[in-house]
Amino acid sequence: MNDYNLNLRNHQYNKAIKNIENNKLLHQNRNKLIYNFELGRLYYLNNNPKESNQYFNLADDQLEANYKTVKDVVLSNLLNPMMEIYRGEEFEKFMLNYYKSMNYISLGQPDEAVVEARKITLASDRLSEKNRNPNKYNKDAFAFNLQGMIYEMSGDMNNAFISYRDAANTYIDAGGVYYGTSTPDQLKIDLLNSASAMGFTDEQEKYEKLFNQKLSNNKSDFGELILFFEEGNAPVKTEISFTIVNTGNGNAFQYVDQYGSYVSFPFVYSSYGINNNQLSDIKTFRVAMPQYSIVTKSQISKSVNVNGESQVPQLAQDFNTLAISVLNERFLTELAKTAARYIVKRATEKGSGKLAEKIANSNSKKNETEEEKKKREDRSEAVGNVVSFLVNITNSVTEKADTRSWISLPAYISYMRIPLKEGENTIDINANGKKQTLKINSQKGIQMKSVLLD
Repeated sequence: MNDYNLNLRNHQYNKAIKNIENNKLLHQNRNKLIYNFELGRLYYLNNNPKESNQYFNLADDQLEANYKTVKDVVLSNLLNPMMEIYRGEEFEKFMLNYYKSMNYISLGQPDEAVVEARKITLASDRLSEKNRNPNKYNKDAFAFNLQGMIYEMSGDMNNAFISYRDAANTYIDAGGVYYGTSTPDQLKIDLLNSASAMGFTDEQEKYEKLFNQKLSNNKSDFGELILFFEEGNAPVKTEISFTIVNTGNGNAFQYVDQYGSYVSFPFVYSSYGINNNQLSDIKTFRVAMPQYSIVTKSQISKSVNVNGESQVPQLAQDFNTLAISVLNERFLTELAKTAARYIVKRATEKGSGKLAEKIANSNSKKNETEEEKKKREDRSEAVGNVVSFLVNITNSVTEKADTRSWISLPAYISYMRIPLKEGENTIDINANGKKQTLKINSQKGIQMKSVLLD
């Protein structure tokens, strides 16, 4: 994928598309979601929303199917989780809704964008059901905020209010900062305006107190532009190894962290079908785990000038913080699964060796001498040892962490809401010394666009 990454960062999208299309590994069924994610984003960046959504719709169909075969389970248990069908990180699924919505809006199909907004609710419900711990990632503030914008664009202010409220409450419940992103001031304004538009006086007053601000309606008679800024490259998954220690005291296992400290973790091995005999000769072992490595370390210095007036975009999603945090939240669960996989693989080594020894030893002859019997048993033991050793080599080579991810995602998404004047509006964007200019014609209602910064 090195050539792909290089072409992606140099905006050589046609070349990057060829990189993905010619990658045989990504054509395999277990990696097809990555294939569709990457091509969908590449065509999006290449200003081809129709082709982009063809791949995103395929990705959506794969996620909806969400099947898990017996073969899938066996391969992940005996080899490594890279052999499983990739089902995506939860935040990647919300980004699918974002990109599909933006594509539909570009194609002049707002009703289809509303369908994507409704899917955000379904995805959020599934995530909340899957992860009921309120201190972990079980909803997405950015997705709720986007949902509110799409509903408002369609004229459905009641659902817009509900979505903005869900987004605001997500920030409030997290103490004002949700996975690296502070409550956007624009979200506060949008929530108060939607409450006022619906005549929800009690709700309006409630959030005015919570936000310590009053209703401020600066809407234009000539429409508004919601402009998203995508910048940088999302963190990528790499592999890291940990040493696991069996303390010999029931289910008490420890791992050695990056600082050399021994940390206990819950590992009920019996729940994985593992018995004491399989643990008898296992004291320490190493396992491979995924970790995110940051590519873009910080946001770009940027300024936006709208019709001669300066405005400031606000951070809406920080994938550096989100991706790393979400992976850390399930670290102990994944560590236990990885340890179980190692122990099962060790059992196959011993079982294979004993089976090979038994087969070789069954070749006995009638009336063989003690010396011939000793040689046969020695040869059989040697065969068993060799087979066990070869299975050990195979297990070691195939022990890999699952480092797959949607690598073309941005590191950050910011946004701003721009009241438009009548006629043509000039928006000058300066980022890292590079200038982009957008010309937006006014129209009633809300327009939504995105720009890429680097």
